[in-house]
Amino acid sequence: MHTTSSTQDNTAHLERRIGLRSAVLFNMLEMIGVGPFITLPLVIAAAGYRLSMWAWLLGAGIALADGVVWAELGAAFPRAGGSYAFLREIYGPDRAGNWLSFLYVWQLSFSAPLSIASGCIGLSSFLAWFWPGFDHAPIAALPQLHYGSFAAAAACLLVTWMLYRRLSIVTGLAWILFGGVIAALAGVIVSGFVHASMHGGWHMPASPSMSAALAASGLAQATLITTYDYWGYYNITFLGSEVRQPEKTIPRAILLSVLFVSVLYVVMNLAALPAVHDAASQAAQSLAKTGSRLQLVADIAKSAFGQWAGALVAALVMWTAFASVFSLLLGYSRVPYAAARDGNYFKFLDAVHPKHHIPHRSLVALGAVAACFCFLSLSQVITMLVITRILLQFLLQQVGVMLLRVQRPELPRPFRIPLYPLPPLAAMAGFIYLLIYRPNALMGFAVAAGIGLSGTCIYLVRAKRLREWPFQLQTGAGKQDRIKTENLR
Repeated sequence: MHTTSSTQDNTAHLERRIGLRSAVLFNMLEMIGVGPFITLPLVIAAAGYRLSMWAWLLGAGIALADGVVWAELGAAFPRAGGSYAFLREIYGPDRAGNWLSFLYVWQLSFSAPLSIASGCIGLSSFLAWFWPGFDHAPIAALPQLHYGSFAAAAACLLVTWMLYRRLSIVTGLAWILFGGVIAALAGVIVSGFVHASMHGGWHMPASPSMSAALAASGLAQATLITTYDYWGYYNITFLGSEVRQPEKTIPRAILLSVLFVSVLYVVMNLAALPAVHDAASQAAQSLAKTGSRLQLVADIAKSAFGQWAGALVAALVMWTAFASVFSLLLGYSRVPYAAARDGNYFKFLDAVHPKHHIPHRSLVALGAVAACFCFLSLSQVITMLVITRILLQFLLQQVGVMLLRVQRPELPRPFRIPLYPLPPLAAMAGFIYLLIYRPNALMGFAVAAGIGLSGTCIYLVRAKRLREWPFQLQTGAGKQDRIKTENLR
């Protein structure tokens, strides 16, 4: 029986079933998570009212500039794993690319479950709207374990169960979830403008004056948050092996999702601005007051239409958070599978379900780790996630896409970056600005350095044992022979 199962796993393969509409859907589901609903007052607290709008626009500009980098790479290398496949190709599978791709999967082992868990925690926090005291701890000796943590972990496991089926069924579920996402955004936008009309019409609240240095620092911190809210436009690249006509679908999906979400975020910010003065002040005074921040959009709806509207928006935001986790886990589950398939990660994860044609072991592994992370405090996770991914993923790709133009000019590029090399240079400048000018920048660098150093040490130990780069250079054919030999053991 074991032999039959193993044979089925080896012969099963991912199928190209995703079209353009579904590709845009998966991107937008990941982009519009719980983040934009809870970070509105944080953006204003960091940058002020007038600069907060620039933070959303600057975040959109960085997303667009970086998005065309993903589009060129995704169209050229439409494979499962996204960045994993890109880094291996750019820097060489038998050279530094082997190390950098391993390092990427290593950092993803931390950042992906934390991203998934943060969405589940945001979802569970909104339950306090319906059940006050939901954040209380059932065990006095363990105050960090509260009811919300168990609810968040349960949400992780539920999403994992929902994704454990054929991609055609998953796509149908995604469209249902997307309907609730759009309803949540529409509810916040309409509530904000109605609230403004009830209080003398829309107007920009007065902003206190600040020095140029303070404004630059505040804008950097605010843009870091909005950048996090925009992330997800690249989700379809992780599903590259399951996309129909990837050379056309992937670039179009990335650009369309950035355009649609940018418009929605800017309009939502304009709608909410007149109503968030008190909430922004509270966020500036105490970042620990998570509950008041999370319930801001529900409070706006309640003020505009009544208690029923606040409850409805709270429920829709929970729905949106669930949909985002659904898309996150769907995309990230393909990365460890792709690395294991190449012999560059744990071989156990190189398995495709013989019936559903999904990387089921990778899916379950990430879902289980994310459920465990739901019991941690994630108040500072956004900053750590952004800095880690900028240093160990995004900058490497932006430099890499330019290196690839020099080293492999003959490479077929179905999509070419317009105005090259300005977009990758602009994206790099934007990310460096976020890294340098934000407050307490050294702490974020320390976290990223720790992840990078630990991953490098593990890689070197493993590479020495397997005689991989830099201990022994091998040809592509030689390495494939070594992988096959390892698989037979």
